[in-house]
This record gives sequence, structure tokens and C-alpha cells, in this order.
Amino acid sequence: MSEHKELLTTNRKALTINLDEAKYGTFAEIGAGQEVARVFFQAGGAAGTVAKTISAYDMTFSDAIYGKAPRYVSRERLALMLDHEYALLQERLAGQRGDRTTFFVFADTVATSGFKGNNEAHGWMGIRFQATPGGEPNDIILHVRMWDKETVAQQAALGIAGTNLIYGAFYYRDDPRRLVESLVDHVGAARLEVDMITFRGPAFQQIDNRLMSLYLVRHGLTNAVMFGPRGEVLQPSEVLHKKAVLVERGSFRPVTHANVDMLTCATAQFVQEPAVQGREVIALMEITINNLLAAGAGNLDAADFLSRVDLLGELGFTTLISNYPEYYRLTSYFRRYTREMIGMTLGINNLLEVFNEKHYEHLEGGILESFGRMFRHAVKLYVYPMRQEALERLLAPGAALPPGSVAGHAFAGEVLITARNVHIAPHLRHLYDHLLENHYLESVHGFDRAALRALPGDVLDRIRRGDSSWENLVPPTVATAIKRRGLFGHPPPA
Repeated sequence: MSEHKELLTTNRKALTINLDEAKYGTFAEIGAGQEVARVFFQAGGAAGTVAKTISAYDMTFSDAIYGKAPRYVSRERLALMLDHEYALLQERLAGQRGDRTTFFVFADTVATSGFKGNNEAHGWMGIRFQATPGGEPNDIILHVRMWDKETVAQQAALGIAGTNLIYGAFYYRDDPRRLVESLVDHVGAARLEVDMITFRGPAFQQIDNRLMSLYLVRHGLTNAVMFGPRGEVLQPSEVLHKKAVLVERGSFRPVTHANVDMLTCATAQFVQEPAVQGREVIALMEITINNLLAAGAGNLDAADFLSRVDLLGELGFTTLISNYPEYYRLTSYFRRYTREMIGMTLGINNLLEVFNEKHYEHLEGGILESFGRMFRHAVKLYVYPMRQEALERLLAPGAALPPGSVAGHAFAGEVLITARNVHIAPHLRHLYDHLLENHYLESVHGFDRAALRALPGDVLDRIRRGDSSWENLVPPTVATAIKRRGLFGHPPPA
């Protein structure tokens, strides 16, 4: 397998397509020159593949050909290019060779680093193609970011990625996971990031685009992907651009009253922040890929993942899946897209993990360096309380409760641990107090005490044991969906 991939160079991929008489189409590229078309011409035999190449670089020409779009480097502009060029192929060539040809259009609209080098290097690329002569078209659309410093290197990376996309569409479409992995063949994710991909058409009827996006994170092509409330795949930069961001990290297996209450209360406080006044706010639920893989010992449970995203969508939440186990890396990710305030809401158990020094041993500056990265540029943590009994059981599951524990006391359920009274390791206490007194940390107010009744994991355990009391711990729409679809081990309906 590795030898085959090593022999299948970018040039060989282009030549293979050029020598396949059934494949014929148009290359339309805006913004970085005709990088993909160049690969096909240099490979040889391009006359058998290329019907037309076009680079409508001037905005007036581009608008005249494709119509106006809100932005020139956008999904809308790419869709207009694919629509126009594919219609021309059908109009001019279907009668002549449509019975023996699988037509395709490759298009991209890209912004490489400008002359001053201060703009974002990114672009949209896609292919519309027939799987069989005369068949209905299929689309693969993706968004890429180029990380090379020099424009010429960014252009070369685009040429390779575009060739990989065309080859994958024709030869890997029955193995979409391999198609996704192949997008960075001979270029690597360090040079080119693919942070969004969607499949559409009769050749991809069995594909769930959310799962394909998850593969982007799983195989290192990007560090985060995003889904809307209706399960649609979103492009993070479009959603986060210049917005104040509030995020809650969790496993959401399933989403509970406490999860919803935590974000609701934190949002009420976040929008009152002076730095957020008058700003557009986006609230997210976030799951790390490590969380998704933990239960399967490194294997991805696709059904479990999709269940979590579906249930969050049922409640109207936007979901982020990331490869950022540390909170400071997550805030750095948001800083790619916005300079506005960032809020993160978390429970006491996760707050203690933030102050666990073992997570920062790889940093030269240890926990101080991590906090310096996390709290710069207007970042605040909103800390949701937890019952002391629940915290003690969570920290020592199945163990005897420590001396002085309140778990057996009549008022155990009323004792709450908050950002103000949580126990932090003595040598970190001054650091914690500094963050607290300077309002980098804040207790969540106005919470629902009833939502604090269950430990994380309690709901899942009760579902699997057939204990119907779990229904009282989740929103009604979530309970209905779990029962209707037989999720998380619940018996499916008769």
C-alpha cells in the first residue's frame, strides 16, 4: 500500500486522467493562476482531458461571466463557477460525445499571500463530475488554507491538492475515507489544511458529510470542524469571523439539563461584559476528538459521534469538533478568526483539570506558559458549580470517601463547590487567586440547582441499566429522540 502511494505521484495522477478517454472537462481557476491546469498540461496528453481552461482574474470579467457574489473567495462564487461551466459543457458537447464521456468541471477561487503578505491565504475548490456517461452530476466542495510563507509555494500546494481532488473523485469515490486522506498526498497537512469538505450527488447517497468532516480531524488534515443545528457542515472562518465567542466543552453523551443550563447562564453573563456590548455573539458546544475516541480505545464509533451531534442540533446548538485537548490551544484557534472577547464555560471538575500541571509538561514554561497563552486578548472562564458529594465521587469513583467528607451528611446535596471555594493545590493557590481577583475566572450565577443532581456519566449509566429516571435529567426533546432512535444503548422502539 505504501509503495503504491509512493509511486502514485502528482504527475502520475494527472497523466492517468489524461490518458483516460472517458474523462473530459473544464478547469476554471481564479486568484492564484492556473495551478491545477498547469499540472495536467505538464503531465502530457492533456488534449484528451482538457476541454477548456479559464482564469477570469479581473473582477469585471468574472462578474460578467459568472454573476456577482458577496465575496470573490467564497463558496457562493465557487458554486456560480461550477454551475456556469458545467452548463456550457453540457450545452456544447453532450450531443457530440455525451454517450461516451464523463464530463467534469474543476474550479477554484483562491487568495494567496498578497504582495505585502498580510492577508489570509485560503481558498475554495471543488469538482462537479459524472460517475457514468449521461449520469447526474456529483459535487465535492472543500475549503483549504495554505501555510507556506512564499506565494509560489502556496501556488504549488494548490496545484497538488487540486490534482488530488480530481483523481480522488474519479478513482476513490467508492472509498471516501481514502479520498479524504489522499487530498494532501505529496503536499502534507503542514503546508495545506483542509478544514471543510462536503459531498453531494447520486454517487454519494450513503455518505454523511459530518462523518467525512470528522475524518479530516481524525487524519490530521485540520484541527477543528463545525456543524450547524440542522447537521449542515459549516466553514469555521465564516461562522466565527469578528464575533465574540462563548464555548462549552463536554462529552454530551447525552446532553443534559446541566449542559444546557451551564451555557444558558454563562451566555447571560457573557453578553453583559463591556467588551461584548454591541458585538455579535456565537455560542458553541465543543467535543474533543480525544473524547470521541476514548470509549473505543482509539477507534472511532461513528454512530455514537453522530448521535451526540444530532442531539445537540435538536436543541439548536452549533457544534465544534476539535483536536485541542488543552484549553489554551482552543482559544488560540479562535484567535485565527476574531479579535473579540472569548468566553469558556466549564464545570468544577474541568477547572481542576485546567490546573493539572501534567498537561503542560511539554511546554518549556509549564502551566505559566499555558495560562499566558490562554488568557491573553480578553479571555474569561465561567465556572459552573458542582455538588461536593458529586465532585468527591467523580474524583474517586468507587473509592471510600475521604475523612471529612460531607457525602453522608443530611445536607450533602446542598453543599456546592464554586470558583470561590474550590480547593486548588497550595503551590498554585496564589496563581489561582490572581486570576480570580482580576476577573479571568468568574462563578456562574443564576443556575438551576435541580440540574446539578446527576454526576457526569450518570445519565448514560441509567439508560443502559434501563432506569427510566434518566429522562428527568435531560431536555424533553433529547429524551424523545433517544427513545425514538434507540440511542446510547436504549432499546429501540418495537
